Amino acid sequence: MLASENFPAHHFKESIFKPYSSGGDDLASATAAVATTSSSPDTATVDFETARKMLTANGCSSNNNNNNNNTTDMQPQDGLSGFVASHPAAQFEGFIRACVDEIIKLAVFQGTNRSSKVVEWHEPAELRQLFDFQLREKGESQEKLRELLRETVRFSVKTGHPYFINQLYSGVDPYALVGQWLTDALNPSVYTYEVAPLFTLMEEQVLAEMRRIVGFPNGGQGDGIFCPGGSIANGYAISCARYRYAPESKKNGLFNAKPLIIFTSEDAHYSVEKLAMFMGFGSEHVRKIATNEVGKMRLSDLEDQVKLCLDNNWQPLMVSATSGTTVLGAFDDLAGISELCKKYNMWMHVDAAWGGGALMSKKYRHLLNGIERLVGSLRVPQVERNLNILIFRADSVTWNPHKLLAASQQCSTFLTRHQQVLGQCHSTNATYLFQKDKFYDTSYDTGDKHIQCGRRADVFKFWFMWKAKGSQGLEAHVEKVFRMAEFFTAKVRERPGFELVLESPECTNISFWYVPPSLRQMERNRDFYDRLHKVAPKVKEAMIKKGSMMITYQPLRQLPNFFRLVLQNSCLEESDMVYFLNEIESLGQNL
Repeated sequence: MLASENFPAHHFKESIFKPYSSGGDDLASATAAVATTSSSPDTATVDFETARKMLTANGCSSNNNNNNNNTTDMQPQDGLSGFVASHPAAQFEGFIRACVDEIIKLAVFQGTNRSSKVVEWHEPAELRQLFDFQLREKGESQEKLRELLRETVRFSVKTGHPYFINQLYSGVDPYALVGQWLTDALNPSVYTYEVAPLFTLMEEQVLAEMRRIVGFPNGGQGDGIFCPGGSIANGYAISCARYRYAPESKKNGLFNAKPLIIFTSEDAHYSVEKLAMFMGFGSEHVRKIATNEVGKMRLSDLEDQVKLCLDNNWQPLMVSATSGTTVLGAFDDLAGISELCKKYNMWMHVDAAWGGGALMSKKYRHLLNGIERLVGSLRVPQVERNLNILIFRADSVTWNPHKLLAASQQCSTFLTRHQQVLGQCHSTNATYLFQKDKFYDTSYDTGDKHIQCGRRADVFKFWFMWKAKGSQGLEAHVEKVFRMAEFFTAKVRERPGFELVLESPECTNISFWYVPPSLRQMERNRDFYDRLHKVAPKVKEAMIKKGSMMITYQPLRQLPNFFRLVLQNSCLEESDMVYFLNEIESLGQNL
């Protein structure tokens, strides 16, 4: 007997397996079946009657199927607190369309218009009074929900606004947005082929192309995964390195083992240290390597730290290099780091979460030279000729398309040139999900190689965006934001009161100070720098409360607070660069 034959009539008016009448016979039959098969008839009947009342209260009685429901009164009946089945019955179509229209109007277009505020700022206590956060016993009306939707847009930061230059993400790419909406509607989880066939193959295609662009062997050989953020991608690198050099750790953990040491720049993303702590290495086993005057890892210090570990009988495990540091946008010397990794037998990871997008550009991919394979030659005296050799450098790469390429959040990838290591490292062979006797090729059940179970189909928004623009379009996007960064840098150099932290920034984050007129004639002593340290926070406060723009600031080691402009929105023009400088000067000139 088909399972659908036991469905009560309220579920579908017409199943693909069997047509159902619109009368109550099926519901009555189902009631009788439940009552006769239960060891406690009274209880079973009460339970079913409760369900019948709830469904009736929601307009889902046996006379109203889910695709043709004329009920418009969604108010609760029988005191059942407005139960609504989690299913898009026909009466919800108008509500859904109205909400989507509101989102398109207020968030997508009005919220990204230069004439709109980036944020309408309120302190927490005030915002609690302005917005209805309270959860109640009874559900709200659809009109109330639409009002809450509008208010949510109103009080949120418009990160797609051209003048949101505060973080390493911004913009609203229309193709990525549509892609994200579709995956939310389909609500897939990418762990087995049977529940996500299209997205499984799509991930395979996109990750292979990204590996090819990185320069991994044989046109992109290796493996990879879409991750919930670059931090987790860096954690995958640590996990894979640990398994490759200490495979017994999968079973035995780190107990009684030789200490494994991770090396990374003092300007690297904090996730390297956080994930090392999370995975039981301990922060003391993350050695932070000094940087030079432009923010690159000092190779001499790296080698000194590796030798120190060896002298203490510790195992140098991996180096996590950075291509595009969070603050200065520095690109570590990957070629030099790879030589040290080869010399001391360490895993080489490249955190290119931010700067990886430069790989799409023939003009700027040189910033990541050393990430790819090295083609060299070896003289063989016996045959009196040179043999070409390939040396593969990076073992793994973190690359976040939601950053420099401006895909919607989150869209982060971990890429490795080692084909089997993800599965070998993380698999547990859960038989309730990864059965080996399925009717299809279970090598496409990718879920056992990642640490999550459920996983969003983040691939689709990026794939859809890539299909729409092509690789040439992504390249043009990258080159546009670099061009704007170079224009902005030139304007800072020539404008009185503005000073660059780095004379020649490598990436599209430009760090600079604004020195108000009141400080320009001061001697550059401790008092001057203490006063300068207070300028950026005051200007930031003024722009937030005005809603005119959002730019971040921070100190760095001994340097006082400075502004950091971050560009990845390719809608920005030269006039916007001038606006940023004008606005900062306007807000800070009287400090």
